Amino acid sequence: MLNKRFISLALLLAIALAGCSSNNSNSNNRSENSDTKKAVNQTQELVYATAKDINDMNPHLYQGSMPAQGMVYESLVENTAEGIKPLLAESWEISEDGKTYTFHLRKNVTFHDGAPFNAQAVKKNIDAVQNNATKHTWIELSSKLAATKVIDEHTVQLVLSEPYYPTLLELSMTRPYVFLSPNDFRYGQTKDGVNGYDGTGPYKLTEHKTDQYAIFEANENYWRGAPRIKRITAKVLPTGETTYLALQKGEVNFAFTDDRGTDSIDVEAMNTLADSGKYQIVRSEPMNTKMIVANSSRSESPIADKAVREAIWYSIDRVTISKELFNGQESPAESLFSSNVHYANVNLKKREYNLEEAKKLLDDAGWILNKGDEIRKRDNHELTISLYYDVNSSSQKAEAEMLQNTLTNIGIHLELFGEESTSVANRRATGEYDLLLNQTWGLAYDPKSTIASFTSQAAYYHTTSGITKAEELYKKIDEVMITSNEETLRSLYKDILTIVHNEAVFIPITNGSVTIVAPSNLKGISFKHTQFELPFEKMYFELNE
Repeated sequence: MLNKRFISLALLLAIALAGCSSNNSNSNNRSENSDTKKAVNQTQELVYATAKDINDMNPHLYQGSMPAQGMVYESLVENTAEGIKPLLAESWEISEDGKTYTFHLRKNVTFHDGAPFNAQAVKKNIDAVQNNATKHTWIELSSKLAATKVIDEHTVQLVLSEPYYPTLLELSMTRPYVFLSPNDFRYGQTKDGVNGYDGTGPYKLTEHKTDQYAIFEANENYWRGAPRIKRITAKVLPTGETTYLALQKGEVNFAFTDDRGTDSIDVEAMNTLADSGKYQIVRSEPMNTKMIVANSSRSESPIADKAVREAIWYSIDRVTISKELFNGQESPAESLFSSNVHYANVNLKKREYNLEEAKKLLDDAGWILNKGDEIRKRDNHELTISLYYDVNSSSQKAEAEMLQNTLTNIGIHLELFGEESTSVANRRATGEYDLLLNQTWGLAYDPKSTIASFTSQAAYYHTTSGITKAEELYKKIDEVMITSNEETLRSLYKDILTIVHNEAVFIPITNGSVTIVAPSNLKGISFKHTQFELPFEKMYFELNE
């Protein structure tokens, strides 16, 4: 039986990648704030536990914490459950040929340093992103954006080389198309670092001590109105027991999971905190799919064999994982996307837990378990494969160990390697893996963003390039990115999802939600249409009279 005390639930969102200190001139010169050492004043501030430092907050690169960046920076539009809505752009028009987007910007918006937000600032930021194109190949808009034109002080045009229906969706993402004060640019660019982190968002970064904490204070001049919670602190703590004890003692008073799926505390610990009456647990609808990614292009490995991938799929007891690891709070997943994802409600072949079917697949493919052997062989090659997981995520570790144990029973030797999330992401990009644990982009971005990454060298190209229908898959992905016809979109997405499902290169485990542990008197808790950010500016404490 699993020891639940050390198995963490994916509490979604808080992301931070370890590393650099803040570039703000006041960030590293102050002594450690005493509020990070004592119990939190729960009427004035939120202190959230994060497994990793906020890192470099340059919004045009990818090292920083996305929840932190979501507090500081904003985009032209935002993605909501009702669709794309205005944000820094009040309105927009799209030309008949689908290639020109004209945005009318909000007036009287300023950056944290007082600089005006206007069309010149928009152009300077977007040009800075485009001037570092090699960093943004995963996002299709970067290859289709031909020009950014200033029409007048509050009007800007984006001109594309060809129609691209996800343009507004990609402009709504946490990065890279968000806006930094031009005063923070270095030599007119952001690709080699920035001098500060001044956005237009509801909070501004005021203090940062690397691998210890970061403090964000309310932007009193925020165009939507000053946030009611005046200070938010991201405190770096080890996951598991340390974070749980810090919540018990009141040293932190908020927890959620980061963008790599790193967990904070386990289910039993959450329930204990809720039972105390001091905390509440709030969960979103399903946001993403936790999955095993299989490298079909790794020809020297057994994982290149479709039968092996299918056998692994049949060997995952999702119901037990849901109950034992997540206390039923993450549902078993049978496909790459949950049915609430737009265009993803597709009828696909079910592969439920069935070890006998897994054995038959391997037998039929020539992977034979000889008498007295523990590992199957084919042509004198053992059926040994490797799996990489985030060492900071105890739920990933538990999933990996469960799968390792199960595969032993069918003659597959699974070697496990826990690494930092950045190392796992690098392996995904370079193709140096057989299997790795990962998750889809999430409700706000899918299926488009995850599917677009199937062709990206920085993401899942190695996952998909070895399948028999790779050329057909890539052609359909190219088509789905430029069509706007609903019937055609549905047909193309169905074909794309069917191909990768049949090839078993993305093996689903559970559907994950954003889970928050918060003070019982914290009100206004809600979720954005994304797993990467929280609307902290809407939260407030209900004070007892």
